[in-house]
Amino acid sequence: MTFESLWHDIEPVGRSGSSGGYFRQPWASAELELRAWFREQATARDLAVEEDPFGNLVAWWGASAAGDAVLTGSHLDSVLDGGAYDGPLGVVSALAAIDLMRDRGVQPARPLGVGVFVEEEGSRFGRACLGSRLAVGSARWDDVAGLTDRDGVRLGDLVAGGEPTPWLRQVGRFVELHVEQGRGLVDLDAAVGVASGIWPHGRWRFDLTGRADHAGTTRMEDRADPMLTYAMTALAANKQARLAGQRATFGRIEAHPNGTNAVPSRVTAWLDARADTDEALTDLVAAIEKQAAERADRDGTTLSVTAESVTGDVAFDSSLSTSVGRGLPVLPTQAGHDAGVLQAAGIPSAMLFVRNPSGVSHSPEESAETRDCLAGVDALADALTGLVA
Repeated sequence: MTFESLWHDIEPVGRSGSSGGYFRQPWASAELELRAWFREQATARDLAVEEDPFGNLVAWWGASAAGDAVLTGSHLDSVLDGGAYDGPLGVVSALAAIDLMRDRGVQPARPLGVGVFVEEEGSRFGRACLGSRLAVGSARWDDVAGLTDRDGVRLGDLVAGGEPTPWLRQVGRFVELHVEQGRGLVDLDAAVGVASGIWPHGRWRFDLTGRADHAGTTRMEDRADPMLTYAMTALAANKQARLAGQRATFGRIEAHPNGTNAVPSRVTAWLDARADTDEALTDLVAAIEKQAAERADRDGTTLSVTAESVTGDVAFDSSLSTSVGRGLPVLPTQAGHDAGVLQAAGIPSAMLFVRNPSGVSHSPEESAETRDCLAGVDALADALTGLVA
């Protein structure tokens, strides 16, 4: 099958008619449909499919051999109201690359796997790259089994969990193809590039507590309003990130009791922060927390900050990246990826990026042109051939 026919199969799955964006949350109907599609495509190619206790899938071309296999692939889940390409492009391109390699007569001397990691976005249970973290052991099942989604559904009720199975131990190298989530390749006028590394990044929960009160009868000076504290904290995050040339975003917020005519008693907000060095990230979050605490003192509210997930600086394997990206432009990424988790766990990893002409990601406006996607398949097939043949 061609890349175009594969893409045509999955393009409508999980798409919202109102926004045009995608809702492919893990273990929900759209993502489960894509997982079934992946199994069908693997079977049609005589690839042996394996599933670990956390729901990660891998389809093998060739018999496994400890420490010698090459892995490619990405993820199929999306953020809420996300774009079409973030994740699925890497899975579809991997299958298309295998087809192209077979057309070229490639006979792999070592196994090649196409992996699908679950809950990469963290859009349902709030932990980015959860599937790959569980697979490599950097997250423990006992620590995450009790996580709940927005509807109160427990992760442990959806997937068996337990101890990691040894499938990842046979992987010697990982190459992930992904749509670029910025304008680097647009500015470089290049269809495909290779990643140098991933910025340090993390998620912090800000719990702000005040006093519930009447929106009409309570004088402004008599309030202990955590929403005011949050509002100033969001502005502080914007200011501190701009001053430092880094990234800070409050993209999710919950208010209790969430009534129009009531001063809230509690506001919970999640900070996503990213920086070009580990030290810069620490300084950025500390500066935001300091201003939030000062504002809480003035508002008569209390502040608690919890680091939910933090990932340090990741530099991809230089030798592998040079081999995979021969002749391609090199650029860093500020987005987290499963490749970063595997690299941090000691598995040499590399990433290929496909140009995104809009420069927009995590949005229905995310895009990629077919000719650039085909160039990505060619680059991936070349890279994998060099690694397995």
